Parts: sequence; structure tokens; C-alpha cells
Amino acid sequence: MKKKILMIMILAMGCLLMACSGGKQQVVEQAQPEQESESGEVASGETEEEVDSVDLVEATSQDQSDTKEDPLSTYPSEKIEYARVWLQVIGNGDIEELNVRQISAGEQLNPYDDTSVAYPEDVIVLSGKAMADGTVTYSGNGDGTINVYDVPSHWPSSEQIEESMEEYTQGIVDDTEKVSVDAGDEQEVVELIGKISG
Repeated sequence: MKKKILMIMILAMGCLLMACSGGKQQVVEQAQPEQESESGEVASGETEEEVDSVDLVEATSQDQSDTKEDPLSTYPSEKIEYARVWLQVIGNGDIEELNVRQISAGEQLNPYDDTSVAYPEDVIVLSGKAMADGTVTYSGNGDGTINVYDVPSHWPSSEQIEESMEEYTQGIVDDTEKVSVDAGDEQEVVELIGKISG
């Protein structure tokens, strides 16, 4: 009789232990779906970050495509100006090189004659490699127009002109021509920029 009671108690304890351990498993199993849902939220957050990074890549590629659309965006503005002025005034882009020289206000138009008048403003002189390519002497107005000085490629001697050199050079200063500079063909401008020396 005592043995039966002892056996029943042992079986009852075993059942209780199994019931208790089974309950803990259920608690763990219930907790895991919550962790999964939390990790699911993290995963959805990561997905949002990935979408943002894709948007950033798309925006960057759009910026690059915009840059490709404007081939002049990589060049300095002064070189673009030189090329456009040359093409506008001379019109010949088929030259070997384009030389640029800065002349300060106060320097004489004709450096070979002391009676020559001086430039009233800073000017830029553009010239080709060969004398036959021509020259452009101008000042910029900052509004898409330039003042072109009709400076000769070869200065005449005093005997070759009817007036004095002072009057001759003063006439060049007084008769500057205001010219509007067009944007021109971008490809021609780029090619000419590549020929600018220095």
C-alpha cells in the first residue's frame, strides 16, 4: 500500500515537472514571435534605408547626366569667353592655337611709338599662332557684350598714315565697336578651348 502511494506520488511529481517545463516552453515560444515581429520592424526599417540609398544613387546619376548635358561646365568661364569671342569676331575655329594676352589700362596701344595714346581700360588680346589667323583686342562689359578695339595686326609707320600716331590711336579708342557675343556651338567652343595656350 505504501509502495503504491509512493509510486503515485512519484508519477504525480513527474507530471507536475513536465507540466511546468511545458509551460516554460510555451512562454519561450510566445516570446519568440514577439522578437520576430520586432526584428521584422528592424528589417522594414532597413528596407526603408535601402530605398533611401537607391533614391540617392538615382539623384546622383541624374546630377551626372545633367553634367553630361552641359559639356562646358568643366571649363573656366574666362576660357569659355575667349573661345566665344574668337568665334564671334573672327569666326575661324580651325587654328592651331589660341594665344591670350592681358594688357593693363594705361599701356600704349602702339608700343613702338611714344606718341601713342594709352588704353583707357584693361583689355584682352586674342591671337592665333600665325599672323594670318588675325587678332581680337577687346574689353568685356559683363553683360554678354564686348568693346572691340580695331587694333591693326601690323602698326603703320608715321609716314604711312595721314595723321599723327596720337590721332590715329585716339581714333581706335574712340571708335570701339560694341559686339554681342553669342553662346555659339558648344562643340566648337570646347574644341577651341583645347587650343588655348597656357
